[in-house]
Amino acid sequence: MISNPEETLELARHTLQIEADALSDLRQRLQEPTHGRAFVDAVDLMLVCQGRVIVSGIGKSGHVARKIASTLASTGTLAFFVHPAEASHGDLGMIAGDDVFLALSHSGESDELLRILPIIKRQGARVIAMSGNPSSGLVQNADVFLDSGVATEACPLNLAPTASTTAALALGDALAVALLTARGFGVEDFARSHPGGALGRNLLTHVSDVMHHGNELPVVNADAGIKEVLVKIGRGGLGMVAVCDSDGKAIGIFTDGDLRRAMEKDVDLQGKTIRALMSKAPYCIEVQRLAAEAVAIMDKHRINQLLVVDGDKRLVGALNMHDLFRAKVI
Repeated sequence: MISNPEETLELARHTLQIEADALSDLRQRLQEPTHGRAFVDAVDLMLVCQGRVIVSGIGKSGHVARKIASTLASTGTLAFFVHPAEASHGDLGMIAGDDVFLALSHSGESDELLRILPIIKRQGARVIAMSGNPSSGLVQNADVFLDSGVATEACPLNLAPTASTTAALALGDALAVALLTARGFGVEDFARSHPGGALGRNLLTHVSDVMHHGNELPVVNADAGIKEVLVKIGRGGLGMVAVCDSDGKAIGIFTDGDLRRAMEKDVDLQGKTIRALMSKAPYCIEVQRLAAEAVAIMDKHRINQLLVVDGDKRLVGALNMHDLFRAKVI
C-alpha cells in the first residue's frame, strides 16, 4: 500500500510539469533562427529523399526511434527502424546512398551509432542527428542537428531518460506532421495504411460495398396496394420498400415503422395504395459516397433505412443500420 497518497500524486504532477516544460522549451527553441532553419532542413532532406528514411537509436532512444519510424511510415514517408548494434553485423546492407539516416542519442556519444556513422556517410547517405548534446561526436558528423536537449530529467536522480525521451518523441511527431502536410497526405491516404482498423473501414468502405441491390431490392410503384407492399417488405428483409416512379426515381419509402404507426392510429388500410401511406421525399445517399456518411445521415434523421441513388436520382440500392453494423462501419 502507498503510505502517502498525496506525496505520490504530487510526484506525478511534478513529473508531468517537468515534461511539459521540456516541450515548451522545445517549442520556443524552434522559434530561434538557427534551430528553426535546422528543422526545416531536416524536413527538406526527408521530403526529397529518393530512398528511405532510416531511423536508429540504442536503449530508450531506440524505443523512441522505432515509434518515429512507425509514425513516418504510416503518414506517407517510406521509413523503417534499424538497430545500430545489428547494423554492425550485417544490417548496414539495408542502408543505401540515397537514404536519409535519422540518428537519436541524447548524449550523442552512443558507441553503436558512432561506429557505423562513418560507413553510412561513406555510402553517401545524409545524416540527421537528434541529440541533446551539440558538441557530441554524433552531432559533429551530421548534416543537420536537431536539438532535443532538456534542462532536467523528470527522474528525481536526473538519470533515467524521461523528459529527454518525451522531447525526442514530440520532435519526431513534429517532423512527421510537417512531412505529411508537405506531401499533401490526406485522410484517405492514411486509411490505406490502416485498412485493418476502424478508421480504415470508415474511410475505405463505400455505400456500394454494403448496399442491397438487384433482386434484393424491394421496389414498388406508387399505385401498389398494401398487400403487395407487405409481401415485398417481408421478402426483402430490410424492413422497408422503396417507391419509384416510371423513370426509376425514388419518390417515397414505406417502412415497417410506418406500418406500425398507421395501425396505432387505426388507419384503414383496405383499398389504399402506397401513394397515400408512404413517406414522400425520402432520405437518399448517392452510391459513390462513403458508408460513414450514410451512418451520419441515419443518426441525424433518426432513421434505420436509407435509399441509394445514382447521379440522376434513380434508385440503385438500399441499406439499413444492420448492414453498417455487419460491415463494422459503426
